[in-house]
Amino acid sequence: MTIYSVFDPEFNEFGKVLEGYDTAELIEAMNKVEMPAEGVAYEPWIDSLEACGIFKELGDNAFGGMPVELGMCWGYNKALNCLEYHRNSEINIGATDFVLLLAKQENIISGELDTSDVVAFKAPAGAVVEVYATSLHYAPCMVSDDGFRVAVVLPRNTNTDLDKAPEKNLEDKMLWARNKWLIAHPDAAEAGQGAYVGLIGENISI
Repeated sequence: MTIYSVFDPEFNEFGKVLEGYDTAELIEAMNKVEMPAEGVAYEPWIDSLEACGIFKELGDNAFGGMPVELGMCWGYNKALNCLEYHRNSEINIGATDFVLLLAKQENIISGELDTSDVVAFKAPAGAVVEVYATSLHYAPCMVSDDGFRVAVVLPRNTNTDLDKAPEKNLEDKMLWARNKWLIAHPDAAEAGQGAYVGLIGENISI
């Protein structure tokens, strides 16, 4: 598939690159976190990352004073597997280059999304990439065998455990964690864990 850059005009409907942030301290802290032996790891917040000056700056500026969390998704991944969304933008900052596989919420029809609607975007290390709330996304894909490290900034407590309320509609079936709606491909491990299955077509791998 074509892999665009987050600086290409094709990215404009999915997000934007934020200027004015110094990411050097954060990248240094990210690189000190040990890689998993295999697969992908995720933590909603990591103390050593939140000790970096950019943590407060992103909360004050990019999130308009909202309380935020600064965690990381890191490891080894080349596949789509799932797509998720939140009620807000997500900010990604790579210590490595990485690829995002994205789609639009409006393409979810009757609880299903065809993976042919997914678009790939490469982001360079150090770029501050905002992914809009209307953009479906999931774990980044690596661009080398060394894996990827991507910081994830979201409103505080996003992606944490949730006691689900009684379901009122189809979207409630997708609610997987706090402020996290998830749609899995049948081939994804998450499908076997009880995630809502709604991705049809190829489980894209880059």
